[in-house]
Parts: sequence; structure tokens; C-alpha cells
Amino acid sequence: MQARLEQWKQYLLTGVSHVIPFIASGGILIALAISLAPMTGKGPDFSHAPVLKLIIDIGGSAFALLLPVLAGYISYARAGKPGLVAGMVGGQIAHTVNAGFLGALIAGLLAGRVVEQLKKMPAPKALKPLMPILIIPILSSLAIGVLMFEVLGVPIANLMVTLGVWLKSMGGANAMVLGALLGAMVAFDMGGPINKVAFFFGASMIAEGQYQVMGAVAAAVCIPPLGLGLATKLRKSLWTEQEREAGSAALGMGMIGITEGPFRLPRPTRCE
Repeated sequence: MQARLEQWKQYLLTGVSHVIPFIASGGILIALAISLAPMTGKGPDFSHAPVLKLIIDIGGSAFALLLPVLAGYISYARAGKPGLVAGMVGGQIAHTVNAGFLGALIAGLLAGRVVEQLKKMPAPKALKPLMPILIIPILSSLAIGVLMFEVLGVPIANLMVTLGVWLKSMGGANAMVLGALLGAMVAFDMGGPINKVAFFFGASMIAEGQYQVMGAVAAAVCIPPLGLGLATKLRKSLWTEQEREAGSAALGMGMIGITEGPFRLPRPTRCE
């Protein structure tokens, strides 16, 4: 059981390690454009700043690749190159149906599993060269597409919507309780679907004049990357050189409001 869990952990870490550059580059470009754009009561105004609008569009395009790349490389870690297509298709469908980060994780794991089984399927000698480059990608993409569109995608998306409605119903409750809840949601999965629900809820409250809600979210966004980044600096002996370098990246991402930085940091394996 422990070995199986370690395998799954490696699948997930492979996906995350490949998606971090997309998050970092897209997040920095978006943050740069927003920081330089004129601010209004409804947020940054790009109507008279075409260069900044171009920068934020490029950053948004990098972010748009996040879910397909994540799911694709989770599947790749499990099933090799034949798993890339089904994983990326599943990740894109997760984006299409608003199943988010959680949907992409599930799609990647399932795609890898499906491809594993298809690779074991007997095939005539004449078709074997076509299996990894044509037949397996087609069959696995069909299987994952059906699962995500017809079975899993919509329920996951509905779960996220329900969570957002529940949060909005708490708008008149004690501000401290709501702030603590939103902060915990933001930090809980480090940029995952629960994080995104809290973030977009906070952003939607700005339009209604409730700026304190987004204030709680914005403060919590920075805590995971800054906390783990500082940990690699304050207790250097607990971390390898590679982990300390990742901690520096986490600090940089935390300073510009990207929560995903800690994904690069495994738990320390040594103690004093």
C-alpha cells in the first residue's frame, strides 16, 4: 500500500513539476500588467494601454495551458509517451467543463490507467507500430473524453459552484469567521480548485464594494509560498541544495501573489 501511494505521489509530482513554469511565467506577466495598469473602482483598466493588454493576454494564454499540461504529464508519468494525448485531452476537458485543478488531476490519473491497460492489449503484428502513435491515443482519448464529459467533469464543477454559493450565503456572518474560512481555503490546496473558489469569490465581492473579503484572500495567498520559502532559509540543514533553490523560487512567487510555489518543495527528509 505504501509503495502504491509513493507511486501516485510521483505521478502527481511529475505533473506539477512540468506545470510550475507555466504558472510562474503566466503569473508574473499577469501581475506585471496589472501593477502597471491604471486602477479603477472595478479593477485595472486596459482600454488605453494596448501593450499591457497584450502582456496580460500572453500571461493568460500561459495559464490556459495549465490544466492540459498538468493532466498530460501525470498520465505520462504513469504510462509513458502514449499517455500524453489522453492526459492533455482530459485536462482540456476539465478546463472546458470548469472542473478545474481537481478535475485535471483525476483526468491525468485515469488517462494513465487507461493507457496502461491499452498497452497490454494484444494486437496483430502489422498494427504494433501504430499502437503507441495512433491507436492507443485515439482509444484512450475517447475513453477519457466520455468519462470527463459524461460522468466526472460536471459533478466536480457543480461541487465547486455549490461551494461558491455556500460562501456567498455567509457574506453577512461574522467577518472574522469568514476571513478565517477563506484564508484556510486559499492555503489548503495551494492553487487548486478550493483555492480558486475562494479567490474568485473574493474578487466578485470587490464589485459589490466588500473589499475586506478580498483582503483576507490576498493575505492568505502569500502565506504557503512565503512560509515554506522561509523554512528553507531558517533551517538550511533540513533541506538539500536543490530544495533550498526551490525555496528561493517559492519566496519570489509568494511576493507576487502566486500560491503554487510550495508544490516544488517536498517535505524535509532529515531532522537534527
